[in-house]
Amino acid sequence: MLQLRYKGGKMNSELIDSISVKELEQSLKNKNIQLLDVREYQEVEIAYIEGFEVLPLSEFDNWSSQIQTLFNQNSETLVICHHGIRSAQVCHWLQKQGFSSVKNISGGIDAYSVYVDPSIPRY
Repeated sequence: MLQLRYKGGKMNSELIDSISVKELEQSLKNKNIQLLDVREYQEVEIAYIEGFEVLPLSEFDNWSSQIQTLFNQNSETLVICHHGIRSAQVCHWLQKQGFSSVKNISGGIDAYSVYVDPSIPRY
């Protein structure tokens, strides 16, 4: 399982680029981006944004060795979870795997439901 590094009691996220859910809304129109959802399947059943590949973080050991065949490490990759913590973990890991353009979606699907698409249920 992935672990976040902490620096001075805070998550070391300054190395991870992020985008807002409003920026995500615009990015979804771009067919050249890769979308990764690291939430659990039962979460995805409640709320989902079309186009995201679901790879639950709890199943990291099952999919991590295949990540470079599942995704192009040179393409922009956007990662989402419920609030942005698990996706930040995966963004950090993807960078270590050589992915050149990885962005965490700040606020996750919860913020997307609040600020972009209220038809997506909150949980």
